Amino acid sequence: MKRYLDYLWPIIGLVAVVWSVELLWDKLKAEAGTDAAIEALLQNANLWQSIKIIAHRIGHKIAVIPPNAFFHAALATLVAYAALAWYDRIALMHLRKEKGISWLYISLCSFVTYALSHNIGASVFSGGMVRYRAYTAKGLTAADVAILIALCSFTFAFGTLLLLGIVLVYEPEILRPLTRLSKWFAIGDGTARLIGVGMLVFVALYTIGSWLKFRPVKIGKFEVIYPRLRIVARQYLAAPLELAGAAGIIYFALPDQGNPGFMVVLGAFLLSFSAGLLSQVPGGVGVMEAVFLAVMPGVPAPAVFAALLIWRLFYLILPLVISLPIVVAFERAQLKRSTRIAPPP
Repeated sequence: MKRYLDYLWPIIGLVAVVWSVELLWDKLKAEAGTDAAIEALLQNANLWQSIKIIAHRIGHKIAVIPPNAFFHAALATLVAYAALAWYDRIALMHLRKEKGISWLYISLCSFVTYALSHNIGASVFSGGMVRYRAYTAKGLTAADVAILIALCSFTFAFGTLLLLGIVLVYEPEILRPLTRLSKWFAIGDGTARLIGVGMLVFVALYTIGSWLKFRPVKIGKFEVIYPRLRIVARQYLAAPLELAGAAGIIYFALPDQGNPGFMVVLGAFLLSFSAGLLSQVPGGVGVMEAVFLAVMPGVPAPAVFAALLIWRLFYLILPLVISLPIVVAFERAQLKRSTRIAPPP
């Protein structure tokens, strides 16, 4: 049975690559904002002509953004993905499995994981498959990989609670414009600040639990163990760094005129990106635009759309393009390895 699985997994990986290429093409057409006339052109064009049409449309949208904004957005992207790799490293340290797995291997695994899960959605499945293939090849068990995925997800949630708590304490008025989107946001500044304090209290209790070495929380046969304090300390650094980097892409791409400042952009990003993840909408399409337009009425709508397009290009689409050859190379190597060690019939 194991021999058949050795051949099945590479096939699944290659199918995922083909699916991702099709998804990438659809996303590029969507970002180009194709109307009926452009759709007609694309239907009558060959592949190279279609690529040129879409590139021209996207280029027209972002032409208003100055070159230095692209440079800063690229740096912010590198910071975000480096911090995401740190998520995996932290989880491996928690499992005491970090020895023998290089930073380069962890970084590539993390990069592909998030490039696929951010674009495809269903992050537990799409990201879990990549991590399972990569880390079981390094000797981790399926249970180890499950814990690693859970801790990486918790690190993201931890960072979101920490930063959103800080934003609501210092900028509680960020929720006021959102009442146009939902009545759930119709709360006063005092209540918003109180919610922020509650988030920070949760973060503090988690830290205290690790510091005082509270007993594991048991849910049936499943046991949740508080990470060691040095693991928590790293979560305090990695999670805000990743989220600030991702929000920084949008901040740098926005024009100076009407820019509400980094804290407001960060708060809008945390609200919209979390909502997109919960709804399983790939890339938060529609969700992010609605939140940012509501929170930042002083910024012209075209500038907001252009900034979010830059975010999707840098944080979603380009990583997906880069990750596909990595998946192909890994699965090809695994297939070769399985063929080489397969016993003779």
